[in-house]
Amino acid sequence: MSFLSSILSTAYDYLSPPASPHHPPVSIPVSREPSSLPTPLKDRLDAACQSPTSTLSHLSPNSMRRELDISKHDLARAQVDSTQLKERCKMLEKTLKETRELLRAREAELEKMRRERDRERAMAERRRSDVGPNYQTQQTNGTRQGGGSLDTRMSSADLAREMHGNRMHDGQPRHTPSPSRNSSSSTSASTSLSASSAQGTNHEEDRARFRSTETYMTRIDSWSGAQVLQAVHDINSEILQFSASATEMCTFLPAPASPANPRLAQVLQDTTARIGPSMSRILATRDHAQDPLLVQLALQGCVSLCIARALNSFCIGFPSKSDAVLAQIYSSMHRAEPQPTSARWRALTHQHIHTIYPTLTDYSVGELTDTILRWCTDIFLLANCQSSLPPPTPAAQLRSMYADQIRRISRAVMRLASVTREEIMSTSFEVTIADPSGDFMGREMVDAFGEYGESRGKVLATMELGLKCITRVSHGVGRIVGGEDGEAAFEQRLLLQPKVVLESVLEVLDR
Repeated sequence: MSFLSSILSTAYDYLSPPASPHHPPVSIPVSREPSSLPTPLKDRLDAACQSPTSTLSHLSPNSMRRELDISKHDLARAQVDSTQLKERCKMLEKTLKETRELLRAREAELEKMRRERDRERAMAERRRSDVGPNYQTQQTNGTRQGGGSLDTRMSSADLAREMHGNRMHDGQPRHTPSPSRNSSSSTSASTSLSASSAQGTNHEEDRARFRSTETYMTRIDSWSGAQVLQAVHDINSEILQFSASATEMCTFLPAPASPANPRLAQVLQDTTARIGPSMSRILATRDHAQDPLLVQLALQGCVSLCIARALNSFCIGFPSKSDAVLAQIYSSMHRAEPQPTSARWRALTHQHIHTIYPTLTDYSVGELTDTILRWCTDIFLLANCQSSLPPPTPAAQLRSMYADQIRRISRAVMRLASVTREEIMSTSFEVTIADPSGDFMGREMVDAFGEYGESRGKVLATMELGLKCITRVSHGVGRIVGGEDGEAAFEQRLLLQPKVVLESVLEVLDR
C-alpha cells in the first residue's frame, strides 16, 4: 500500500506545475473512499431516476411489456392499413381503366353520330338543290303562259315596244291572253312558290331538331367515376374526423339504471328509429367512461345515415311530397327510356328547380347541418355524456365547436348531389349504406373489425358510405334491377363497399 502511495505521489509531482516561490505547494490526499462531491453526470442520472415525469421511474416490467405489446399492435394495424391502401389503389387503377374504355366507346358513338349528321346534311342539300330547278322551271312556264307582264325585269316601255313589234311581225294584232288564263298561271306559280317555301321550312325545322338532338344525346360527363369515388372518400374522411374529435370533447358517466326523465326516453325512441335498436341499447346501457369508441362509431353511423337519406332524394331540400313525385317520374322514365334521355331529363329538372328557387342550396345546407347536429346531440345524451368545457350542455358545445365543420360536410354533400344529377349522363351514381340490424353480406359490405376476429352478428352501424352505379343497357338482356323479365335491363356495379360495424365488435372491445 505504501508503494502504491509513493507511485501516486510521484505521478502527481510530475504532473503538477512547478511551485512558485510565493505559493508553496499544496498536498492533496489520495483516498480510496468514493468521492462525495457532486458531478454533472451524477446529477443528471439521479434526476432521471427520481423525476416524476420520467417514463422509467414509475413503469414496472409488466407495464413496459404492455407498452411493447401496444406498439406491436399499432405496427400491425399500420401494416393492415398499408395493405388496404394498396388494394384501394389497385381498385382505382381498375376503375380508371374501365373509365377509359367507356370513354373510347363514347367517342365511337360520337363519331357514328357525326357521320349520320353529315349524311343528313348531304341529303338536305340534295333536296334543296332539287327544289331550286323545279321552282325555276315552274316560274318559267308560268311566265310563258301568262305573257310578258309577269317578267318583272322589263320596263313598261320595253314591254310596249315588244308587243308592238310582235303585232307588226305577224301582220295582225296578237290577242291578249284572257284574264282566266292569267289568273290560273299566277295561281300555279304562287302555289309552287308556297310549296317550295313550306318544304324549305320543313328542312330548316329538321336541321334544328337534329342539332337539338345532337346536343341532347352527345353531352359527355363532366366528372369521371374516379372523381365521384374520391368525393365519397373525402366525405367519409370528414365524418371520421368529426366523430373522433367530438367524442374526445366529452366525459362519460356510468349509464343510469333506467331513463331518469321523459326527455331521455324520447331520445331513446328517436335514436332507435334512426340507427336501430341494437346500437341504441348499447349506447344507453354500456359504460363508456373508459373507452368511448362505441360512441364514436355511433356518431359515424348516424352522420352517414343522414347523408345517405339526403343523397337518395331527387332534390335535397325540396318538399317531400313533390320530391317523391319527381322521384317516381324519374324511376319510370329510367326504366322506359334510353339512358341519355332519362339522364338529360333528370339534369334539366334538377337544374331548373334550383333556377326557380335560387336559395334552395343554402337552405338545404342549413337543414342538413341542423339535422346532423340534432341527431348527434341525441347520441351524446343517450351515452350519458357530460361536457368538459363551457358551454355546459353537449348540444351547445357541439354547435359552438363543430357547426362549421358540419356545414362544410353538408356543402360537400350538396356538391356531390349536383354533380351526380346534372353533370353525369352515362350512368346513375347512388351512395349505399347497410340496413341497421340487418344481416351481414360479405359481397356487399366490409366488416371494419374483421381482421380482429370472425364477422358475426347483425349490423350495428355503417361507418363509411359506399358507392354504386346503375346503367340502363338494353331490353331483355342482363340482370334485371327493379323490374320483371322483358323490361329494361340494368348493369349494376358496386364501386365502393360500405364499411360496417357488427355485433361481434363487443367481443373485440371486451378482450
